[in-house]
Amino acid sequence: MFNSFSELVQSRRSIRKYLDKSVDREKIEKCLEAARLAPSAENVQPWRFIVLDDPELLNNFTREAFSGIYFPTKFAKKAPVIVVLLAKLDLLANRIGKQIQGIHYYFIDVGIAGEHLVLQAHELGLATCWIGWFHPKKVRKFLKIPKSYKIVSLLSLGYPAEEKTEVTNRLPLEKISWFNGFKDQELS
Repeated sequence: MFNSFSELVQSRRSIRKYLDKSVDREKIEKCLEAARLAPSAENVQPWRFIVLDDPELLNNFTREAFSGIYFPTKFAKKAPVIVVLLAKLDLLANRIGKQIQGIHYYFIDVGIAGEHLVLQAHELGLATCWIGWFHPKKVRKFLKIPKSYKIVSLLSLGYPAEEKTEVTNRLPLEKISWFNGFKDQELS
């Protein structure tokens, strides 16, 4: 399907319309395996995934997760799969990293794993959309997630019902990267 990694990355888009078609567990597991292989700070592998693919459960879950002010994310109610991305918080590397560097490394680690999942899905002909706008308290309560896990994000997953080929505006490379020192193009 793709001749190169560059082609895969350039063609991947966030999709918000899905076919009413279930996704084979084998494909979901292949996506999870790609996520599992991601690198992490001190190799602590803080990511955890809850996969929701039962239609009745999904219906009840999305009603809670996308209620109230979170209604703009209602598109995800049509996705045949929702993946809940969690970070296990009681890991030493993440606590020390936060105290010394001021950075929550689990966000970076789970982001890398999630993007591995997203790119694997795209290679398999599946579509995804990162979801950050959801009701975290209701998601935690619905799935009985202990406080020792941070809900980082949701991913909708399924077969695309729309095809997006246009490239959204991206800043040119020379505005976002510099060699051998900082040079803010916006200030010049």
